[in-house]
Amino acid sequence: MTIDSDSFLTALRLSDSFLPVGGYTASYGLEQYVNEGRIGDGDDLRALLAGYLRRVVGPCETVALANAHDASSSDDLDQLLEVDARLHAVTMPSEFRESSTKAGAKLCELLAGTEEDLASVDVRTGLRQKFATRIDAGETPGHYPVVFGVVAQSRGLPRLEACLSHAYSFVTGLLGAAQRLGRFGHTEIQRVLGDLESVVVEICDRHVDDDATAMASFAPLAEIMGMRHERAGRRLFMS
Repeated sequence: MTIDSDSFLTALRLSDSFLPVGGYTASYGLEQYVNEGRIGDGDDLRALLAGYLRRVVGPCETVALANAHDASSSDDLDQLLEVDARLHAVTMPSEFRESSTKAGAKLCELLAGTEEDLASVDVRTGLRQKFATRIDAGETPGHYPVVFGVVAQSRGLPRLEACLSHAYSFVTGLLGAAQRLGRFGHTEIQRVLGDLESVVVEICDRHVDDDATAMASFAPLAEIMGMRHERAGRRLFMS
């Protein structure tokens, strides 16, 4: 696996928690697991995140990202909008949808304000600009994995590497949330992260070539935790 320096730096930038898209406000139900005492140690945390990867990130978000990457490569706005709509339909908890669409909008906003190459894109024909316009107009949700796929493709990051970057950032985001909740130390968090690297590779290899129609999420307890979190009296995170 070889990619050029610019693409590699793009992968680092997009997977870095330093990227200001609001990921630090999302725990995707993890906070509710902690509040209800369902996570006791690092083994519990590892099992939970592995489940997220295999049942949500892989068959749902990775499929969306990969197909958005393809749509961007072929300059197919209709396909891109279909992927975005399908991801919205299969994401059940409203907080999960809100977190994802807010992050997607922030990524669009960030790029519009910082990327020099946007100056050379014709706003009437540039796919990214058209997609951003649809998001601003409320005509498409603009989920984060979909925007991520478009950005990654436009910056030369190959599809599989884009999926790996996104899945890795998802894991580090939730591990950061677990640490801020005060239940886990730095060493244990790093141990869990190391253990999950093989799962990240597994789910990306498995789902990177899936058709958009195969997009699905099956994590009933995680979804219930997300829905309970919407009504929780004590909340540090948005989701």
